[in-house]
Amino acid sequence: FLFVPTVEVKIEVVIPEKERSKEEMSPNGKASPLIYKVNGTARHYHLEEHPIASNPYHNPKDVVEASVCHVKDLENGQMREVDLGCGKALLIKEGGEFHAVGHKCPHYGAPLVKGVLSKGRVRCPWHGACFNISTGDIEDFPGLDSLPRFQVKIEKEKVYIRASKQALQTQRRTKMMAKCISLSNYNLSSTNVLIIGAGAAGLLCAETLRQEGFSDRIVMCTMDRHLPYDRPKLSKSMDSHPEQIALRPKEFFRTYDIEVLTEMQVAAVDIKNKTAVFKDGFKMEYNKLLIATGNTPKGLSCKGKEVENVFNIRTPEDANRVVKLATSKNVVIVGASFLGMEVAAYLAERAHSVSLVELEEVPFKKFFGERVGRAVMKMFESNRVKFYMQTEVSELREQEGKLKEVVLKSGKVLRADVCVVGIGAVPATGFLKQSGINIDSKGFIVVNKMMQTNIPGVFAAGDTVTFPLALRNNKKVNVPHWQMAHMHGRVAALNMLAHGVEISTVPYLWTAMFGKSIRYAGHGEGFDDVVIQGDLDELKFVAFYTKSDEVVAVASMNYDPIVSKVAEVLAAGRTIRKRDVE
Repeated sequence: FLFVPTVEVKIEVVIPEKERSKEEMSPNGKASPLIYKVNGTARHYHLEEHPIASNPYHNPKDVVEASVCHVKDLENGQMREVDLGCGKALLIKEGGEFHAVGHKCPHYGAPLVKGVLSKGRVRCPWHGACFNISTGDIEDFPGLDSLPRFQVKIEKEKVYIRASKQALQTQRRTKMMAKCISLSNYNLSSTNVLIIGAGAAGLLCAETLRQEGFSDRIVMCTMDRHLPYDRPKLSKSMDSHPEQIALRPKEFFRTYDIEVLTEMQVAAVDIKNKTAVFKDGFKMEYNKLLIATGNTPKGLSCKGKEVENVFNIRTPEDANRVVKLATSKNVVIVGASFLGMEVAAYLAERAHSVSLVELEEVPFKKFFGERVGRAVMKMFESNRVKFYMQTEVSELREQEGKLKEVVLKSGKVLRADVCVVGIGAVPATGFLKQSGINIDSKGFIVVNKMMQTNIPGVFAAGDTVTFPLALRNNKKVNVPHWQMAHMHGRVAALNMLAHGVEISTVPYLWTAMFGKSIRYAGHGEGFDDVVIQGDLDELKFVAFYTKSDEVVAVASMNYDPIVSKVAEVLAAGRTIRKRDVE
């Protein structure tokens, strides 16, 4: 390690150029009303900035200055976390210029200094979110917020940073958003944009529309009883309450006039009359439609499947109930899927016993390959999880109406007080069968690179679609993961506004079990070999998935930020050859 003397660097929080110009449009500090055309009629709207990103210099007491380094202390392409006394910033030097932004990823708080810097953006080392180093704007997901951006000044070879304490402490910035012109003028049974589904794809679509200045009515509807929440947390942190995992607070939806109808199920879509028909008979007309209904978990089809205490994990209530029933009791999990394995890991310390039943011989074999699957299986076995592989459930037995035993086709009988089913899911598209919207043989909605269906004005996003993946020569794929749903929602919104944006993101996902994470980027479907570096027994490895001579995906454990590095290379359109990683 080189000892580098600390010299002064000043950072100052500023509003990005694009947003500052809007601030300067009117003398009162608010943007002048701009005009946006909807249905051929001109509408006025005002842009509102979340307080975090507003001009921090109205109150001089909120401003802090700190010194951090000499201009020569950072080489091009280097990043450094710097302390400003009441919070930290990330200082970056690229192309001879200094930039300063928030140092934590707003998604789960990962230290961005450990991430990957490439061509004007920094990628999070944990889950792959990308941020523009000049503006702080989020450019790839997961997560909803951008980074605060701080101003950097150079005087006498020293770098100075000036920042608002509030921005340093929050480490996040909500992008400028429009508000609705006047909800009182609306007919309740019609909306400009209707979003069916309130997961990541639906929320990103609504937020992106508002960020782009769309000021007409937006209605989201969901079968869930909650506002949009962080669904991947349900199997990783099963006792989370809905408020703890909410993606946005209630006030956010009120502030930006995004209406959410909860416990509302769409039964049919009439594309000719541009109307959604709800299960209770209510009808709503729309101008633009996004279908982001996600998946429906598969249930067991064996004898006794109606017994009490058998669960699919679909809602916070499901997850909470399973934890309550499983504590100090016997749990059987059917299916070594991501959900099944995460639930097993979470319950291993809490339950009396955890048994996992799976048709394959190794967990994750199709996804991570046999060797990685075996290493993961070993980790579970050392944490008291018992596997019953290459078999399935033939019967669920009850006592007084509640689950008592799970009988396997191998003849083995397992004691069980609670059973969690994680055997996959099917797209929730049954209500579209007669609609005329193009659906493939597996039930997925077929979209193009702009997330458009075959019907003008109808878009689809998230787990429920197949779309052309740029990474695999535009092969139509289904990628049912959190990061991809975010990007789908954003791209759909931009194309509702006729921006002509095509999706080109690299899939990125992760799973967390026993305090360890496997990160994964790319699309490994159909891989024919796995090149492994590191030590599988020590659970410190990187696995490159290859097809012919090309690396199509990468997975790692305790090897950050290798997956983010590979994702950046793939995002740049570069090919990684098998010989490069062997």
